[in-house]
Amino acid sequence: MQKTSARLLSLLSLLQTRRDWPGALLAERLDVSPRTVRRDVDRLRELGYPVEAAKGPDGGYRLGVGTQLPPLLFDDEQAVALGIALKTVTTGGAGIEEAAARALTTVRQVMPARLRHRVDTLHLTAVEPPADRPAPRAGGEVLMTLSAAVRARETLRFDYASAPGPVSASVSASPSVPGADDSTGAPPPRRAEPHHLITWGGRWYLVAWDLDREDWRTFRADRITPRTPTGPRFT
Repeated sequence: MQKTSARLLSLLSLLQTRRDWPGALLAERLDVSPRTVRRDVDRLRELGYPVEAAKGPDGGYRLGVGTQLPPLLFDDEQAVALGIALKTVTTGGAGIEEAAARALTTVRQVMPARLRHRVDTLHLTAVEPPADRPAPRAGGEVLMTLSAAVRARETLRFDYASAPGPVSASVSASPSVPGADDSTGAPPPRRAEPHHLITWGGRWYLVAWDLDREDWRTFRADRITPRTPTGPRFT
């Protein structure tokens, strides 16, 4: 029989692999009695892991959602995949490169040498764009807002910056945009039903149905400034 600390780690690892675990099956996998499983579940709860009791004829347990992120367990392949993903994000132009680099350092420090070597074999080189074409950076908060709207199917209201470049005299002398702010001439916020947030060529794009133009549009995320609150839900 495993020692208590090793058994707790084994129990936590099992709870992370599937949503529901019957108590009898956990006892069988850990080679202990159902009573021992109940005691170990209580110990995990004391350590901050939100283990919930699952209702049903056999009863059981599941790892629920907590208010804080507890320590997690990864198998070898998961740890390597996480390290490679974080290393890729550091050059991805998502606006979270610094946070990804810190997370990669944290994960790499606790990796066994055999796994650290596998992650370190991946070398990525970020090619800086020309000085007259700065790399676009979509902020992490903007990406989260857009992603949440896509998932919730909520209409977005946002300001959309024009592409940088010289403004011709004909444009500057043009009449104000209908619906614009009379004091500033600024265009009204765009209204769109977001469907997909995609990344391509180091940039992030929002694919959405433009409600005012009644057509599909692709918006660059780094030019979007979301407005709150969002609009109604769509189907």
